[in-house]
Amino acid sequence: MVLTQITQSAVHCINPHCQRPYPQPWGNKFCNSCGAPLHLLDRYFSLKPLGAGGFAQIYTIWDEKTQTEKVLKVLVETSPKALELFIQEAEVLSSFRNSGVPKVDADGYFQVNLINPKPHQLPCLVMEKINGYTLEEVLINSPQGCSEDLVVGWFIQAVLILQELHKRQIIHRDIKPSNLMLRTSTPVSPAKSDQLVLIDFGGAKQFSGSVLRTQPTSTRLYSAGYSPQEQIRGGNIGPSADFYALGRTMIQLLTAKYPSELEDSLTGKLRWRNYRTIKPDLADLIDEMVEDDVRLRPANAAIIHKRLLSIASSSSQPGLFSSPGKSVVQSITEFTQAISNTTLLIIQGIYKFLSACLATVWVMILTSICAGIGTIIGFVLAYHTSLGDRWLELLTYPLPTLVQKQPYIAAESIVYGFAGLGTGWGLTLSGCFGQKRRFLITALMGLIGYSLGWIACQFITTPNPAESLVTWILISLPLLTLGLGLRSHQIAYAVIAGLGSANLIAIFVRLGLGLNLFHFSSQPQGLDVFSPIGFFSLVSILISFSLSISHYLIVPCLRWLGWR
Repeated sequence: MVLTQITQSAVHCINPHCQRPYPQPWGNKFCNSCGAPLHLLDRYFSLKPLGAGGFAQIYTIWDEKTQTEKVLKVLVETSPKALELFIQEAEVLSSFRNSGVPKVDADGYFQVNLINPKPHQLPCLVMEKINGYTLEEVLINSPQGCSEDLVVGWFIQAVLILQELHKRQIIHRDIKPSNLMLRTSTPVSPAKSDQLVLIDFGGAKQFSGSVLRTQPTSTRLYSAGYSPQEQIRGGNIGPSADFYALGRTMIQLLTAKYPSELEDSLTGKLRWRNYRTIKPDLADLIDEMVEDDVRLRPANAAIIHKRLLSIASSSSQPGLFSSPGKSVVQSITEFTQAISNTTLLIIQGIYKFLSACLATVWVMILTSICAGIGTIIGFVLAYHTSLGDRWLELLTYPLPTLVQKQPYIAAESIVYGFAGLGTGWGLTLSGCFGQKRRFLITALMGLIGYSLGWIACQFITTPNPAESLVTWILISLPLLTLGLGLRSHQIAYAVIAGLGSANLIAIFVRLGLGLNLFHFSSQPQGLDVFSPIGFFSLVSILISFSLSISHYLIVPCLRWLGWR
């Protein structure tokens, strides 16, 4: 290909702030609109934009020296983090020579001086242009998943690339279908001979020994659905992090489902085998690669490669009794297996539904009992010991006006606080939401949330008691939920606990149930304790129900949407 064969008669300006980047006359040294250089390094002309990737804008460029098209990545993000990732990619690619990664020359990284809108430098990286499509684009044309033979072939190529990277102490850290390209002419029917290329080395890192030790200032990068938990948390990672991401990528290629869609809502493990019948050896290898425990994943790429070669060779060997009859038998077997998998999936769904219902009933019963016990303890301490008087004295200093108007506020806040303590204790004791067993912290957050919500409601002047009740719920229940020690989605749980319970209370009020915050106008008697017991038991049932809805329905949906 020579210069005269280029169909483009114009150049594209790479200044992200240029008002009229295209078309610029071919041969111009500088942009007529913003004054930015067009003839980069006296060698490259930008032809057209290819799109955006991460922090960069990507262009097709013409290299006058080699008389070929190449790709130019221009960093448009100005943050130090983005620049660090960009330089990392340049350093890794320029020092690595392998047909499975884009080639970058030693002088491929450079900066262009711009004067518009203000003087600054624009980091640029020139690399080999890969003519082909990403596996993400290939998967779009395979809605039922890609064939097993193709996936195994890509799997082997990807592992060989990782083997070379890891030999040079490099971890990619961002393996996913959109970062794996095939040198192919069409995404519709790729061939087994198409070469795989790993792209986007912006997150690549050097490591020493067997792990990358993350520094406090190190750039944290992960892709939801593909990266392992140790990478998401910012912990030390090793080559096994790439194996984990590659395993999840292979699962997506086989099932055509985003990995997070396949996660078990309770354990977080992928339940993918029901969606695709493949060789057990291949499925076992993939499952080992996506283990949450780093120690259970394959130790290195050579082990994975050896097992894949064994799997591939068993696929290519002709059967002794190959015949049309065998194909019929195989089809019947696959059909039977599909029915069995569907039946198993339905049974598992029914079992999970019944388990969730039983767990919800259990946490409701246990929490209401503990809330009632907490209420009784608070009632005794508030009205039959000196604790109520001492607490009243303490409240007099910061809230003298309120104490004067509401002389029983101190005693009532004690009852509320201990009811919250009991509720928190019951939720922790049930363990139905996979939370940490932090009895003391949860009990204290329940005590603080309930009593603080009660005191806050005293400042609200409204003729409608239901409004005060809803306000108390919106303050107390989220605070209690945040203290539960839930392992993920704490904010979502807290918001749903407050809003869900408040909406249920509003429904009860609309149905004519006279619900409101209990209040004693005088010194209560022993039998008066049943009123707050009933009230706090109801509240404990509402928060238990709301948390169950979050745990079994809403949080799995959030995981499916990529919020992990």
